[in-house]
Amino acid sequence: MPVPINTAKVPYYDIGILGAGFSGISAIYEARKRGLSAHIFDGQSGFGGTWYQNRYPGARVDSYIPIYELSIPEVYNSWTWSEKYPDWREIRKYFEHVDKVLDIKRDTTFDTFITSATFNKESGTWLLEDKNGPLIQCRIFMPLVGFASKKYEPDFPGFDKFKGEVIHSNDWPEADDYSILDNRKIGLIGTGSTGVQIVQESAPRADHLTVFQRTPNLCLPLRQEKTPKQDKSNYPAIHAERSKHPGGFLEKKYDINTFDVSPEEREKFWDSLFEKGGFLFWNNNYADLFFDEKANDEAYQYWRKRVHQRVKDPKVAEMLAPKVAPHPFGTKRPSLERTYFDDYNRDNVQLVDVNKTPIKEFYEHGIVTEDGVKHEIDLLVLATGFDACDGSFKNFSVWNIEGTQTLSNEWRGPEGCSTWLGLAAKGYPNMFFTYGPQAPTALSNGPSCISIQMDYLYKLLDKFFNGNYTYFEPDAAYQKAYRKRVDDYAETTLFPRAKSSYMGANIPGKKVQMLNFSEGVAPYNELCKQNIKADFEGWNFV
Repeated sequence: MPVPINTAKVPYYDIGILGAGFSGISAIYEARKRGLSAHIFDGQSGFGGTWYQNRYPGARVDSYIPIYELSIPEVYNSWTWSEKYPDWREIRKYFEHVDKVLDIKRDTTFDTFITSATFNKESGTWLLEDKNGPLIQCRIFMPLVGFASKKYEPDFPGFDKFKGEVIHSNDWPEADDYSILDNRKIGLIGTGSTGVQIVQESAPRADHLTVFQRTPNLCLPLRQEKTPKQDKSNYPAIHAERSKHPGGFLEKKYDINTFDVSPEEREKFWDSLFEKGGFLFWNNNYADLFFDEKANDEAYQYWRKRVHQRVKDPKVAEMLAPKVAPHPFGTKRPSLERTYFDDYNRDNVQLVDVNKTPIKEFYEHGIVTEDGVKHEIDLLVLATGFDACDGSFKNFSVWNIEGTQTLSNEWRGPEGCSTWLGLAAKGYPNMFFTYGPQAPTALSNGPSCISIQMDYLYKLLDKFFNGNYTYFEPDAAYQKAYRKRVDDYAETTLFPRAKSSYMGANIPGKKVQMLNFSEGVAPYNELCKQNIKADFEGWNFV
């Protein structure tokens, strides 16, 4: 239970924002347009959110330009990307440009971690605190912390015995030019998107690289290219088009089922998707990919064949692309790769399947697997992922209206996570989040999702600030119905068949439930539009 504090001398803002990434910048931009006072707090030292933190070797976005950017004309008209899929360095420069154009820094405090947020229902204000005490009070609190800000570190037997260097991908040294990889005996645990990107950078530089794989990554080809000169007069139309398609990309949904065509036509179609690269094989495949097990396996077997064509050692190829799919294709977000499968043809790269030979323990100079083999390591890289979507709220305490429970503890209870429209939670009035649980989030292009949510939220806030209200929050019945919609639709798909972060299944002890709005960006956008037309039914204004 939070301790009452005298707030008489605590600065007031209309909106308090936690997070200086795409969402935080969008929020303060919209607030300024309305003459609302707002302030951002961020625990890091610069703009970018996850892109300020993500500086591990090979870190690169998997959504393409120009859909992966803010739809703010004064920003995109004065910025030119160099590549279709920019790396973290260029994205950092982009955020520096955003600040230069919009002067976000004047309303931002860096290197400040919010530890507690408490609500006063008499005044209708939130009090935000850090370790030193109160920071601000605000009518609206927006913890815009994204879906991947709470790192996950497994508890390995004997980990404290290891005397080598250990780096979690989320904590890569700021000053490192990746020379830390040179001539090292590297052990990499984790083969998600981060692991894939680190392999591609480490393999050519390491003396030896041992990759410990639990689940094969069903990677797709990146097909990087330089960005041609853009006609930015059509950018408003491009950015608006994002919201009309399932993943928030520009490609339209394919309406033909897998077995509606001949095997030859399927092969030709899949060849074309592979050659174009990116997420086309995931987002623009046959319509029944996520619903029909047989159709899904047909796509997987094609993918498997393409991998086996690249990996010389049949045993290694089988570990990377086994005959039986590790999970239905696409029910975990595929990574985009350049040389990942080719890197396993190198003499200095070894793949260990920890399902067959689990990690038994660490010793002074590395890892011992259950078959008794000692893997010598002097640099251990943990690419073990995140407590995704709702896990980001573990980093601070958001207290409910009665001050009896935190949001994180509530979501860790037997009922799991529950929201209204993936934007707010009953019992936490005047508080909103974006790109988090039960929105399209991890199944979408981030800026597409955020743009829809910000448009909706600020129309909602217009009603609040223009009315004589103290606070407002979701109606319990509407929130329950929305949660049921998210759950029920997921059950019609193959997503629950995968032990994925989409389902919260990658974290021991976490409730397994669909944490994303799996119907897609377009239906979500339509749902938000319908709610605006219905004058925001499902919200209780006090």
